[in-house]
Amino acid sequence: MSVLKVIEVLGNSTVSFEDAVQNVVNEASKSVKNIKSVYVKEMQVKVTNNKISEFRVNTKVCFGILDE
Repeated sequence: MSVLKVIEVLGNSTVSFEDAVQNVVNEASKSVKNIKSVYVKEMQVKVTNNKISEFRVNTKVCFGILDE
């Protein structure tokens, strides 16, 4: 039987939404092992001088619980 845990993680990027999600995976994987999927719950942008200056994502990171 497989058991998964879900945590909510926020990420950002000055490049794109895709890069913001990749940043979430990169940072979460430093302390969370066995990541299975990432669900993007919300996306938003920060606007400065009528231009997008930052891409932000609110995600749910799913990972398997490892038996020791």
